[in-house]
Amino acid sequence: MDDFLIIGGGIAGTSAGARLAALGSVTLLEAEDALGYHASGRSAALFEQQYGLAATVALSRASAEYHGHANGGVLSPRGIMFIGSDGDEEALAADIAEIGLHRIGVDEARAMVPVLNPEVVTLAAWHEEAWDIDTDRLIQNFAREIRANGQIVTRAQVTAIRRTATGWEVDASGETYGARRLVNAAGAWVDMIARMAGIAPLGFTPKRRSMARVAAPEGHDVNRWPMVFGAGEAWYMKPDAGAVLISPADAAPVEPHDAWADDMVLATGIAGWEAHVTTPVTRMIANWAGLRTFSPDGNLVLGPSPQDPDFLWCAGQGGYGFQTAPAASQFLADLVAGTPSPLDGVTRAALDPARFG
Repeated sequence: MDDFLIIGGGIAGTSAGARLAALGSVTLLEAEDALGYHASGRSAALFEQQYGLAATVALSRASAEYHGHANGGVLSPRGIMFIGSDGDEEALAADIAEIGLHRIGVDEARAMVPVLNPEVVTLAAWHEEAWDIDTDRLIQNFAREIRANGQIVTRAQVTAIRRTATGWEVDASGETYGARRLVNAAGAWVDMIARMAGIAPLGFTPKRRSMARVAAPEGHDVNRWPMVFGAGEAWYMKPDAGAVLISPADAAPVEPHDAWADDMVLATGIAGWEAHVTTPVTRMIANWAGLRTFSPDGNLVLGPSPQDPDFLWCAGQGGYGFQTAPAASQFLADLVAGTPSPLDGVTRAALDPARFG
């Protein structure tokens, strides 16, 4: 019997497993063929410390040192820009206040992104404190730590969960696994896993986020462009290995499933980008969608269930899984070990599963 059994092989489960492996043996179960298959494999992968609710910001800031330096670091410079037209002043002002941007002139914006249309783009704000995350490297770093004191089992679809006198038993793809503590890191499926374990679901909502990868504007090297948002996060564009990613920044509530992009939804994002630039999108290379999963109050849920202290939630990342993973997983491990957390009391309370009663 292991000390920890983790359900879910995305960034939530792998980071939790890595931290808990320092406290005991770990088995991680992932239903798909590989780690990071669902939302974690479909992320825009940006590290921006001031983005999100207060507790998310606290976790992101506490993760910065790990992202920048652990195992050689996983960050590379990107920068972030918001743009708008006449009439977008209020939306852009809200973006500036939330993220800590500073206004720049349109000429300065076009020096960074030459295809911006000066007849349309009349407002711009920017800061350089945003970085790309090497998401595969981060997951593999965590996976190595798990394997140093445990195992990762893929193609392990959970079919039953039982509470025992000594912990938990989980049936998955014809095998039975046991551990003293169970960690629910199943992404969009966390409420389903809770029900199987006899734990009350907390009311998580998966929301679809669609993405298109399209050819870069002809004649332009996009690799040093910042990530660009329409005012109010109406859409966004992010350079990606010589091409660009475009998203309508959609957040449609859906049931847990292997998500795919809706063509009409994608079209609104592409149209948003095209309306602000001088070059049309000429070719779609690929498209996909991921499910970002939110708790009822939008904060992450980290820690033991009030119903059973040996059932641990690691859920509700809501699109912030990669950027918060180092601190979120360390907080979970601190709770298990009884170690004082460096996070402040307000943040700890905002993450506590008990807040839902």
